[in-house]
Amino acid sequence: MSSSHLLKLNNGESIPAIGLGTWQSKPNEVARAVEVALKTGYRHIDCAWAYGNEKEVGEGLRASGVPRSEIFITSKLWGTYHRRVEECLDDTLAKLGTDYLDLYLIHWPVPMNPSGNHPVFPTRPDGTRDRDEAWDIRDTWKGMEEVLKKGKVKSIGISNFSEMMVEKILTTANVIPAVNQLELHLYNPQHKLVAYLKSKGILPEAYSPLGSTNSPLLHDEVAAETAKRHELKTSDVLLGYLLRKDIVVLTKSVNPARIEGNLKGALEAYNRLTTEDMAILDDVAANGKQKRFSMPPWGVDLGFENWG
Repeated sequence: MSSSHLLKLNNGESIPAIGLGTWQSKPNEVARAVEVALKTGYRHIDCAWAYGNEKEVGEGLRASGVPRSEIFITSKLWGTYHRRVEECLDDTLAKLGTDYLDLYLIHWPVPMNPSGNHPVFPTRPDGTRDRDEAWDIRDTWKGMEEVLKKGKVKSIGISNFSEMMVEKILTTANVIPAVNQLELHLYNPQHKLVAYLKSKGILPEAYSPLGSTNSPLLHDEVAAETAKRHELKTSDVLLGYLLRKDIVVLTKSVNPARIEGNLKGALEAYNRLTTEDMAILDDVAANGKQKRFSMPPWGVDLGFENWG
């Protein structure tokens, strides 16, 4: 069903506008979630090396019976691998059981010590994140361009990059990032950043489009009223709001009914929301609701507005 709603990337490839996110999905649940999602019409699965569940995601991909060529698979390079892009990618490919990715992203613009005291979150003696300050993020992007050249990935992009960080890599980039995956939702719409990305031909993707666990977004009065008016659920409006802006939405659930409901509801809302609805929803954050849920303590300014 979602495969009928595609968005174009700047390199001519197409991306399904609704994907299943796999962050914080437990290994014993994620295989089934991926299988159910693909069987109910999803054709886009969003993964990451750091989620620690890519082997199980691969099991779900195979159990679905959907051919690999019909599935759009994304994964992400972790901070401790910025000096070893291909090594991280190869590990992901092996775990997923595929020989290529449709999209590979730099997970955060924060290189971390590859020889630190922990493979995922190395820390310094004072407990802060052990960043690899000698490494330039522009060289990470060169590594991404290399694996693209080799055909191991079809498209490359970024995640959690502010305008400041995008501008930094564009100074030496040969390939413009295809996407920037960000925390985007009703309470953190990042209007200026989204407009900037579109001006550069970079497609925005929304993680946490419904907010975080026990999210206040699902109880937002404006979204709830809009949903009632169109005989939709509030979650449908939250997803459809982003879809109408040509933003890819990555929904996350391990509940089969919710997995299917998110897909159908997002498309219903996409079709029913009016220009007036969109204008009202666009103002919600500015009217006192601005809120970010994901702000890891990296110990460095990433250049985002409304951080902290």
